[in-house]
Amino acid sequence: MRSLTIHELPDQDKPREKLLRRGADSLTDAEILAILLRTGIPGCNAIDLAQKLLQSYGTLSLLARCTVAELSNFKGIGAAKALQLVAAFGLGARLSAEQTFSEPLNQPESVYRLLGAEMRLLDRESLRAVLLDTRFRLIAIREISKGTVNESLAHPREIFKPAITHSAYAFLLVHNHPSGAPAPSDADLRLTRRIAECARMLQVQFVDHLIVGSPQDGRPGYFSFKEAGIL
Repeated sequence: MRSLTIHELPDQDKPREKLLRRGADSLTDAEILAILLRTGIPGCNAIDLAQKLLQSYGTLSLLARCTVAELSNFKGIGAAKALQLVAAFGLGARLSAEQTFSEPLNQPESVYRLLGAEMRLLDRESLRAVLLDTRFRLIAIREISKGTVNESLAHPREIFKPAITHSAYAFLLVHNHPSGAPAPSDADLRLTRRIAECARMLQVQFVDHLIVGSPQDGRPGYFSFKEAGIL
């Protein structure tokens, strides 16, 4: 059976009209994606194409991890649509981070709100230093290293260099687990203890080390070494 084009759908089922009448909250994930895609392909309208994307990747979060090249290879997407999707996902992550910039960052929930949405989308580990002033407010975020899927390597001097350069009173480390499971590895534990020792010698406050994953079974999508009593 031929799929109806967007123009052939009843007005109440057209994503743009629904958005205008009832707001973005009234739309499904597929309908929002359809607005970004704008068009489908022969026999498959934009909503159907969006649904196929979601079915292929399983969740919106996994879809948002895709690169332009990966999305471009999906039948019916192409480079232009892929660029639009990646830009939209990136804008959403930045908005989520921007909303927390004024908060003190001495609690793991605040740090997760700042970086969680973006770092959950990464397909490789990224280790970042979050530099803070005396009121634990953000000075800057600096990426220390990019690792493989399983390992992020960093020497203490690379971690403390930006803290010293920016005269930070305190700092946090944040890195992601692309698997989605935030539980620390033995390497994570060793790095955290090593950095804690260096921080004491340099008299820079090491507030926390946060591992970003995905929320699972009602649990938060992060592991905090501070909350766990390791720091």
